[in-house]
Amino acid sequence: MKIAVTYENGQIFQHFGHTEEFKVYDVEDGRIVKSEVLGSNGSGHGALAGLLSRHAIDVLICGGIGGGAQMALQEQGIELCAGASGDADEAVEAYLRGELINTGANCNHHGEGHSCHDHGDGDSCGHDGEGCGSGSCHESCGSGIEGKNVGKTCRTHYRGTFNDGTQFDSSYDRGEPLEFVCGAGMMIRGFDAAVANMDVGQKVDVHLMPSEAYGEVDPAAIFTVELAQLPGAEQLSAGDRAYLQNMAGQPFPVTVKAKDETTITFDANHEMAGKELNFTIELVEVLDK
Repeated sequence: MKIAVTYENGQIFQHFGHTEEFKVYDVEDGRIVKSEVLGSNGSGHGALAGLLSRHAIDVLICGGIGGGAQMALQEQGIELCAGASGDADEAVEAYLRGELINTGANCNHHGEGHSCHDHGDGDSCGHDGEGCGSGSCHESCGSGIEGKNVGKTCRTHYRGTFNDGTQFDSSYDRGEPLEFVCGAGMMIRGFDAAVANMDVGQKVDVHLMPSEAYGEVDPAAIFTVELAQLPGAEQLSAGDRAYLQNMAGQPFPVTVKAKDETTITFDANHEMAGKELNFTIELVEVLDK
């Protein structure tokens, strides 16, 4: 088995789409027998899955990762263990022991009977170059969004705020535009729809209701698991973010809502579910013309 970790100076690099190196571990009989550092050659997040596949990677351990990248990894048959941070070597050892990795639950654990809602990323909004608008095939797939930019690779700057004016994300602050394929399901529906007919250089302000963003809060996505069924969960506390696996082997993020001596309650709703969102969007470039 081969395990790759997004890597920088011995630590797990937190933004999958911008990682310049992976540390690759060869594992035999549950033990690391060899490791080496692999350069990403400046590949974007869409090409990184292919790069890992060419190097026969079985498992990727990373920090934040967007919905489009998750889908690309799934298509390549690469198991994802996201939400990890800290020392890369220690993370791999913890994975091999079947333990939780920091705030990300080991991908060998799962919440049986609970479906993956394909919500967003990581600890905040998954700043891996896919931004807070990432929806991981939320409502844009097959949604009938039309426009001259649909199907084209677009690069946008954006700033996202709540109704009280509080900023929750900004590509301007990161200094790099967000790149995505318009209408491909990589973004939430309202963001996709706003960009679909924009001209390069144009800037628009949009107000999105929950139905156009991350949906309403779904009570069925809140569930309780016996601690004995999820080894390592005793390390989690209310408010922590973690990753579980559904029955199809797909990872999905959850937030710990409550925990007692015998059970732990998770919320698989996206942290933005039920919220109205405001975006200022600037179309910087359309790459496929």
